[in-house]
Amino acid sequence: MTKLEKIGADLKRARIKQAEWNQRVKDLENRYREEENSVIHSMVHAANLTPEQLAQIIELAAKGAVGVYPEQADVPEINNEEDRENDD
Repeated sequence: MTKLEKIGADLKRARIKQAEWNQRVKDLENRYREEENSVIHSMVHAANLTPEQLAQIIELAAKGAVGVYPEQADVPEINNEEDRENDD
C-alpha cells in the first residue's frame, strides 16, 4: 500500500467517523431540547399556571420586570389592547 493509499484510507475512515459524530450531536441536541421542554412543562404545571398567566410572565420577563407579580405590574392584560382597538 502506498503512502497516498494509506492517507486515502485514513481520510475515508475519518469521514465515516465524522458522519457518525455529526449524527450523535444531532441526537443529543434533540434529547437535550426534549428534556428542556419537559422541565419547562413540569414547572408550569407545578406552578398551576394558565396559558394566559404564563404569557404575562414571559412578557414581564422580556420587559425586565422579573420578580414582579402580574397583578403588581403596570402591564396591560394580554389581548386587552387588541380588544380596545377593536372597540374604537
